[in-house]
Formats: sequence, structure tokens, C-alpha cells
Amino acid sequence: MREEEIKAMQKAARKAKRIASEKAGELHDLVEERLPAAYEEIPAIAQAAYAACKAWSEADAACRAAEAETG
Repeated sequence: MREEEIKAMQKAARKAKRIASEKAGELHDLVEERLPAAYEEIPAIAQAAYAACKAWSEADAACRAAEAETG
């Protein structure tokens, strides 16, 4: 794999991590500031955080595999 491709994968993994952190922050804010009144928001926010974390995990794993392959 070319260096440019690996750098693009690293950038994508960093972006996915930032998005996951933002979603986790939204979930944290819900818990800290709006519960119990906003309990109905829990499933949607939790699902969004889960999906973002999963996307980061997959992007990070692909990036690490590409880096290991290149050596």
C-alpha cells in the first residue's frame, strides 16, 4: 500500500475518533445535565455514540493492518 493511502487511512481514523468523542460527549451531557427529564433521548443518542465508536474501531483496525502490511 502506498504512503499516501496509509496517510489517508490515518486521517480517516482520526476523523472517526473525533466524531466518536463528540457523540460520547453528547451522551455524557445528556446524563449529566438533562436526565431524568430527557430519558426518551437515551436510545437515539446512545445508538449514535455506539455507531460512531464502531466506525472508529473499524477505521483504526484497517489503518493498523495497512501499517503492519507496509512494515
